[in-house]
Amino acid sequence: MGKDSKAKESSSGKGKGKQSSGGDENASKGKGKSGKAADGLGTCTYVKARHILCEKQGKINEAYKKLEDGWLSNGDKVPPAEFAKLASEYSECPSGKKGGDLGWFPRGKMAGPFQDVAFSTPVGATSAPFKSTHGYHIILSEGRKN
Repeated sequence: MGKDSKAKESSSGKGKGKQSSGGDENASKGKGKSGKAADGLGTCTYVKARHILCEKQGKINEAYKKLEDGWLSNGDKVPPAEFAKLASEYSECPSGKKGGDLGWFPRGKMAGPFQDVAFSTPVGATSAPFKSTHGYHIILSEGRKN
C-alpha cells in the first residue's frame, strides 16, 4: 500500500511511529484471517488522537524537543495530560484549547499525511513532526477501534 511510504516521507524518517522499509518485513508478523497485520496498525476504522499544529517548523521542533527531553529520549511514552499541556501552549489549532484533543475520527476524514500518520502511529506513541497542507504536526495516538 502507498500509505506506508507517505507516512515515512511525512515523518521525516526519524524512526518514530510505524514505518515500513518494504521487503518482507511484514512476512514475519502475525496475521489475522484477513491477511492484515495482527498489530491493528492500518486496519482500524477510527483513531482517537491529540495533536499540536504549528505554522512554523521551528515552533513544532521546539515543542518536539520538550517531548524528547521529558520522555521520548528515555524511551518513555508521553502522558496524555503532559501532551495536552504542550498542545495548549504551542498549538495554533483551535483544538489546542482542549489540549489538542481531536476525539475519535474515521478513516477518510483527515487529509493526506495527517491521516497516514494518525492511522500508523501505535496507541500511546507520539509521531515525529511532519508537514501537511495545514502546517507542521505532532500526533499522540490515544486509541483505535473498528
